[in-house]
Amino acid sequence: MSGSNTSASQVFAGAFARHGVDTIFGQSIPSKFFLSTPEFGIRQCTYRTENAGAVMADAYARISHKVGVVTGQNGPAATLLVAGLAEALTASSPVVALVQDTPPMFRDKNAFQELDHLELFKGCTKWVRRVEDVNRIDDYVDMAFRQATAGRPGPAVLLAPVNVMEADHAVSSDRIDSISHYPLDRPVADLTQIARAAELIAGARNPLIWAGGGVHASDACASLARLQEECHLPVATTTMGKGSIDDGHPLSVGIIGYYMGTGSASQHLRSLVEDADVIVAIGNRTNQNGTDSWQLLPNGAQLIHIDIDPQEIGRNHEALRLAGDARATIDALIDHLRRGDLSRREESRAAVETRIAEGKARHQADVADMLQSTATPIRPERLMADLEAVLTPEHIVCADASYASIWVCNGLKSRRAGQRFLTPRGMAGLGWGLPMAMGAKIAKPDAPVFCLAGDGGFAHVWSELESARRLGTHIVLVVLNNEILGYQKHAELARYDAHTDAIAFKPVDHAMVAEAAGCRGVRITDPADFAGALEEAFTMTDHITTVIDVMTDPNAHPPITAFEGKKTQ
Repeated sequence: MSGSNTSASQVFAGAFARHGVDTIFGQSIPSKFFLSTPEFGIRQCTYRTENAGAVMADAYARISHKVGVVTGQNGPAATLLVAGLAEALTASSPVVALVQDTPPMFRDKNAFQELDHLELFKGCTKWVRRVEDVNRIDDYVDMAFRQATAGRPGPAVLLAPVNVMEADHAVSSDRIDSISHYPLDRPVADLTQIARAAELIAGARNPLIWAGGGVHASDACASLARLQEECHLPVATTTMGKGSIDDGHPLSVGIIGYYMGTGSASQHLRSLVEDADVIVAIGNRTNQNGTDSWQLLPNGAQLIHIDIDPQEIGRNHEALRLAGDARATIDALIDHLRRGDLSRREESRAAVETRIAEGKARHQADVADMLQSTATPIRPERLMADLEAVLTPEHIVCADASYASIWVCNGLKSRRAGQRFLTPRGMAGLGWGLPMAMGAKIAKPDAPVFCLAGDGGFAHVWSELESARRLGTHIVLVVLNNEILGYQKHAELARYDAHTDAIAFKPVDHAMVAEAAGCRGVRITDPADFAGALEEAFTMTDHITTVIDVMTDPNAHPPITAFEGKKTQ
């Protein structure tokens, strides 16, 4: 739609539609915008809180590989977008937020819900601008989408003053370009550097690939699988890199980082990291948790770092720089490795596979009793074992922050390269599990979606159960109900030999909460009942969301290295 007789809200909606947007997470405001979106085939998915809406848009982007779009009102609603946009920024998710703003004639006069939104969003986005001219709406919408998808993906905020959004006449362009999917560009790292990296990998004694969330963002899982198999290389991942490889592959190490303590799936494989002389980090922020507070990488190891963001390369560890898109650069690296001598890699493969298999077998022996535990309150390890028996390669698995993310990533296996495990590990905000699962379900309605949350995190977003019911985003959600903030309590005990009063809750029946919201609720107190309840819940996701409230052991905690040898009870 173009021409001077078009309203501004129509130009906005048409510009979003041109960029492939068919779903927007938003409340009523900007009202004129949402009154125009049906004309362009755009579905409005209404959240209860802006915080949850931003997380839904983030998860939608991660699963669909399209830009997630969220809207918000000015003032307090805009402030509630900040946390979700911060997650998108640190997790490299392309999100565009359209936020209503105070009109210039009222600005700096204490107008209703007036706030300096430009300053508000500067610290949690890649880009924030205000549209001041009704004739430049297309320009600014295009800029927002380019910022969200180009280079390292992330959030962009477009501020729309009320007088601009509600203008009766605006001029739209005849542009046809659509920036809907990411990554927008696929630059390849310098070929000289790639050749040097190939030489180092081929000649290494003990090389290791260390894959992060950037592998998913680049849609590079198939390329990583080829690098692993054809070049005979062991691959470990970060938490956000979970699912980038098939955990059943004989050269798959699992997750390494801050939960490699007693009971960890990779506990007995730590020596693979410690012995590595060449480590290839791919789409990896080398952040605190992923490096066990920067203690994990061995001194003297040569780090090769592939990343779309040149600022991440060398941030915490000096590295051979391979600045480029992960998929394009992995493919180029494979080509160089093939042309070289891979005999050393091929000859050492059997020994590496044996070492990995033995480490995993030792882990299974360590946790065998726990996985079959009949204890009450219930051990989370038993729940993960029952869940593992139900999941398929088609399942999308989501988790809230804190312990829920660790139980999922440590206790479950990816069944194929590219299976999605969504965890809010950018900022690790509590309460993001349910909205993340909803965003994933909207992005891929035919996929079965599972979510694990603690009772502390779930309390942040009970209200979104009504949203799930209304939107038809039916999932299975398990609440680990131990009536405490577990991570907080155990960390305080480990560090201070005491804990604050804030860690304890009064009893809550989350199954009844679900029922009150029109969903289905099940309470589990006996571990023997969980598997059947889980299977039944998945048979009902065509028409209802099920919350399974499981009474779990408050003394149970994942294998966090900082807790080793410390008091946690």
